[in-house]
Amino acid sequence: MQLQDHNFLITGAASGLGAATAERLIAGGAKVVLCDLSDAVEAVASRLGDSAIACQGDITSSDDMQAAVDHALDLGGLHGVVHCAGVVSVAKLLDREGNPADLDAFAKTVHINLIGTFNVLRLAAAAMARNSSEGDDGERGVIIDTASIAAFDGQVGQAAYSASKAGVAGMTLPLARELSRQGIRVMTIAPGVFETPMMSGIPEDAVAALSSAVPFPKRLGKATEYAALAEQILTNSMLNGEVIRLDGGIRMQ
Repeated sequence: MQLQDHNFLITGAASGLGAATAERLIAGGAKVVLCDLSDAVEAVASRLGDSAIACQGDITSSDDMQAAVDHALDLGGLHGVVHCAGVVSVAKLLDREGNPADLDAFAKTVHINLIGTFNVLRLAAAAMARNSSEGDDGERGVIIDTASIAAFDGQVGQAAYSASKAGVAGMTLPLARELSRQGIRVMTIAPGVFETPMMSGIPEDAVAALSSAVPFPKRLGKATEYAALAEQILTNSMLNGEVIRLDGGIRMQ
């Protein structure tokens, strides 16, 4: 899939991984629809210029996500989606007094990170399946999801987050197999510890400890590195049905 003159939907685009990916794709000649629950997405779209359209919306809402897809269709079609939106949650199964975790909090994390992902994918895939096939491979579209290394190395207190991201990783291959008949590829990126707004509330000593735990390079990942991988996935047609860890080799304790 070429970037030039193609249209992409990016969720979680108001900051971090999504905003960096939008900037990268626009630099490659693409047009992007930026979707985020935060109204800060308007400022990002304004900064990126005429090739960016802002669309405020909730990834768990069918109406909101259909509206985002429709914005891309108005540009001439949807050719790919990079789904970065999600939440982080921390809660132990039992607290210090032995009380059980809140069930609604667990369900909320799964609802946003897993069901929200499925909602975005089903609507985007329906739109991309209607595209004309392109090139020798007959490609019609590309889906990139965002999981986390917590899907594989979840730490104490990450049961909800790890379960939701493991679900995203688990969807990758079956959806790639299913959508192969439509010429749509499905990939997932599982980032490690990255410099994103989600990390902004963590104390400096904790950030230093996380950085030192990365074998190489000994630092947090940069949003631009996620964006570079997303671009490679979009443009390399042999990347399909796989989860790629982008983590500097870290394995969480």
